[in-house]
Amino acid sequence: MLWIKAFHIVFVITWFAGLFYLPRLFVYHAMSTDQASQERFKIMERKLFRGIMTPSAVLALLSGIAILHFVPGFLHTGWMALKLVLVGLLIFYHVWCGVILKAFREDRNTRSHVWYRWFNEAPVLALVAIVVLVVVKPL
Repeated sequence: MLWIKAFHIVFVITWFAGLFYLPRLFVYHAMSTDQASQERFKIMERKLFRGIMTPSAVLALLSGIAILHFVPGFLHTGWMALKLVLVGLLIFYHVWCGVILKAFREDRNTRSHVWYRWFNEAPVLALVAIVVLVVVKPL
């Protein structure tokens, strides 16, 4: 069980690294004006999303499910219910990042770098809430 928890934490950290960095790349991509920079951002975004973020998300979810399998009592707590709602929102955010990545890849982005700066803040709020729920267990 401790091995699963340890790897769950590692996978969550790597997933969040991508959730923090990809929208930051979107900020710079939205600001870029030359074709070479735009193509470089497309490659960086694709590799981050497909090579790090998505595998990390899948492994974080699988290890989280394994933890719930070994400690099913967690499912009867308020803090876990709220954490799972937040994880669901993070999955939605992850998929939304994939949609944005596709728009950039197809040169269809219509949003400004300012919008992406705000968009970049959402996973920070989720992370703070999830850590407080897991550590403090207020519900």
